Amino acid sequence: MTLSGQNEFLGRHIGPRGNDVEEMLQVVGVSSLDQLIEETVPRSIRRPDGLQLPAAESESGYLKRLKSIAAKNRILRSYIGLGYYGTLTPSVILRTIFENPSWYTPYTPYQAEIAQGRLEALLNFQTVVEDLTGMPVANASLLDEATAAAEAMTMLHRAQARAKKSANVFLVSDKCFAQTLAVLRSRAEPLGIELRSAAPDEWTFAEDVFGALIQMPDDDGRVFDMSELISRAHEAHVLIAVATDLLALTLIKPPGEMGADAVVGNSQRFGVPMGFGGPHAAFFAAREEHVRQIPGRIIGVSVDAHGNTAYRMALQTREQHIRREKATSNICTAQALLATMAGMYAVYHGPEGLKEIARRVHNQTATLAGALKELGFEQVNHGFFDTLKIAASPEESAAVRKAALEAGINFRYFDDGYIGISLDETVTDGDVGDIAQVFASVAGRSDFRFNPDGLVGNAHYSEELERSSAFLAHPVFHAHRSELEMMRYIKKLERKDVGLDTSMIPLGSCTMKLTAATEMIPVSWPEFGAIHPFAPADQVQGYQQVFDELNRALCEITGFAGVSLQPNSGAQGEFAGLMVIRAYHQHRGEGHRNTVLIPSSAHGTNPASAVMAGMKVVVVACDDDGNVDVADLRSKAGQHAENLSALMITYPSTHGVFEEAIREICEIIHAKGGQVYMDGANLNAQVGLTSPALIGADVCHMNLHKTFAIPHGGGGPGMGPIAVAEHLVEFLPGHPLADVGGEHAMPAVSAAPRGSASVTLISHAYICMLGADGLREATRYAILNANYLRARLSEHYGVLYANDKGRVAHEAIFDLREFKTSGVTEEDVAKRLMDYGFHAPTVSWPVVGTMMIEPTESEPKQELDRFCEALVAIRAEIQEIVDGKADPVDNVLKNAPHTQFSVASDEWKHPYSRQKAAYPLSFVRESKFWPSIGRVDNPHGDRNLFCSCPPHPGDPGVRH
Repeated sequence: MTLSGQNEFLGRHIGPRGNDVEEMLQVVGVSSLDQLIEETVPRSIRRPDGLQLPAAESESGYLKRLKSIAAKNRILRSYIGLGYYGTLTPSVILRTIFENPSWYTPYTPYQAEIAQGRLEALLNFQTVVEDLTGMPVANASLLDEATAAAEAMTMLHRAQARAKKSANVFLVSDKCFAQTLAVLRSRAEPLGIELRSAAPDEWTFAEDVFGALIQMPDDDGRVFDMSELISRAHEAHVLIAVATDLLALTLIKPPGEMGADAVVGNSQRFGVPMGFGGPHAAFFAAREEHVRQIPGRIIGVSVDAHGNTAYRMALQTREQHIRREKATSNICTAQALLATMAGMYAVYHGPEGLKEIARRVHNQTATLAGALKELGFEQVNHGFFDTLKIAASPEESAAVRKAALEAGINFRYFDDGYIGISLDETVTDGDVGDIAQVFASVAGRSDFRFNPDGLVGNAHYSEELERSSAFLAHPVFHAHRSELEMMRYIKKLERKDVGLDTSMIPLGSCTMKLTAATEMIPVSWPEFGAIHPFAPADQVQGYQQVFDELNRALCEITGFAGVSLQPNSGAQGEFAGLMVIRAYHQHRGEGHRNTVLIPSSAHGTNPASAVMAGMKVVVVACDDDGNVDVADLRSKAGQHAENLSALMITYPSTHGVFEEAIREICEIIHAKGGQVYMDGANLNAQVGLTSPALIGADVCHMNLHKTFAIPHGGGGPGMGPIAVAEHLVEFLPGHPLADVGGEHAMPAVSAAPRGSASVTLISHAYICMLGADGLREATRYAILNANYLRARLSEHYGVLYANDKGRVAHEAIFDLREFKTSGVTEEDVAKRLMDYGFHAPTVSWPVVGTMMIEPTESEPKQELDRFCEALVAIRAEIQEIVDGKADPVDNVLKNAPHTQFSVASDEWKHPYSRQKAAYPLSFVRESKFWPSIGRVDNPHGDRNLFCSCPPHPGDPGVRH
């Protein structure tokens, strides 16, 4: 682990080193790291040999090699559209958000007091979506447009459960994007929803129809008034979702004003690079009566303990953990970093700037339409915003394609010969001239001269469609026009949050490890960022090499035969894996197998995903040691043998232990004809030591944002690719617009063929720079760090689960329930940790009244010691309450966190000192982090739901 030599990155990635390791091993009670692994990982499942992967690359060597790979991608001017567009990311946003660890390393903002910055940024995003769509409430982003459309379908189905109990038909416009229709199919079929695709003017709203989806602008690029159609639907008690484009809505009447019940889409063109498909922040807005059914996260406004405005995640914050199989969705994270960028793009440009961009795009499109008409080509969209559809014979289309490629341009080519052209904000008059010249060459018009000034007419949509309502009136969208003001605003928000750049984030089951700067750098390269997801295959050979190398590595690590990179979150990976199992059973004529066994300790998304996949959930008990109760499993597997589809199991368990009986558990399921799905949430404790295949699983998902270093981004992006055994490869997800998936592929689960393709570069870099030995060492040190914390803290807090040698895997659960009789809760401990400068561990999961701590391999001994000192000091503070030395209500725990304003105020009525409140240990003085607000009043926020930028008193025109 030297800083030079063959594996320099290993020494940079792993925290403990030198004498620190010896001291840690002594505290743990072992003579060597080998002994600790021997006592932690069951010998029966250990790899007999090392990973067969290429040797580790140096950081500089990797970047040099990747540059040569990136050069194999050809950056053409892509005017393909289909929900993905060129965009100009403001440099201040690229530099201070996208490339800034203060924004990309924080976790989902469950601990609101140390997340006010990104909560405000996400509230900005929600306000943008609400204003532009004309809807009263929006969430803080979803995974992609197709997923958002599928969530709208299921939300409307739930909303109609009483009024139209037997209705199961969802109408879909035949002009929806093909990728959206594919994802709708994958989500509808297991739920018994029938999709009917037809032109909206041919729809009949029969009794069995509960909802419908319209795309506007549609797949052809046509814009049209939906008001009459939506009115007819409502008369028949049918609810309408609309997929739309935010930039178009700056000029065009929003769906909310036409009566839509839900509005979805992609915010990508608001400053987020295409990235060959992602990550991007989808948006989801709805009518207020549906607010408690909206999937994902909603940021709301509340107050803190001092009465100050405070932001928080509202309503369904921990829905999957609480409601499990009854949850409205399996969405537990989204695309927070990209939503922040899109929201800041609107802050940067303001309403006038957004309108100006939209007008320029529309005018250039109209100019191009005029030029093509002059050249004799028919443009068939009578109303359009940014997209033209050109009539052409197959021969003309082929000639245009050839000429366009020679000019470095990609268009969209329909099967029937039509040509689609979608313009965006990157387009210059010169680009429009180049496009026109392509068509001129095909028309044989060598005399043609493009004149950008002589062809622009009026808006190319009806007057009734012109937007008249104002939007983005809040001061935040008017106050930051100069780059200096913008930079200061972003930095002001940044300083309110705790990320890995501040201190350790010890969240159990979240694996908050280092995302190295070298891993992040290539994501900003235009060779990867400027690629359209539906660009021709011969233009993306660089990406294909990265995918091939990553797939081979993930197959080697998991022991499986095939990988799909399509799922763009862990929960999507769960759904995809279960749907592959479902397809396997159906292919074998055993489609009746629809029962899934899930341990009671499972992550809440497991049962939620199982229900989405059309399965019936049967809960398996866990014993007093936190392990699966094998006798109960055997009994229930036998009871449900005829219909047994799968077991979902996390390994190591959600209780943080390698279960000795795991192979027996898998054999019980296989003996009854079922498959074993392994949740990869804890894969960081397996890599290089064991594998999902070795334990007996058939399929697993991998959280690339945990084990393989993609940052959490304050609540996304994430990636949840699945790996499967040989017999399941043929069922891997396909895609209507790309050659991916198996021979009998299930429908797509994400809008883009490889999900959030650009961030796979991060995991590729992580694996290449660690190599086989480095990956194994990362796992071993993750286990060492967890056992070191367990050993140091076990004298002060009860450790809930460990194996028979007292060892934990990569995380440990500490019991706080004994303090409840003295009035101290796990929430009090979580908030008090903020005063010491730390984010709380995972609280009350998987066991209520506990905290689960996962340090990861990246944290050095010094940081682990500071964290332990903080928790030991808090334990002493709890004891003061237990012994009656501290007031049971007015104490440092109940009043935590303490803000700078409260500590510095003239009045201090508490029985403890200001120093004890703010500087409880000496190390806190060195780099004090001040929470910007006091403890948030969560019930107040839910009782008084407000989910857009709060009005400033006296500001005219601000929404209230």
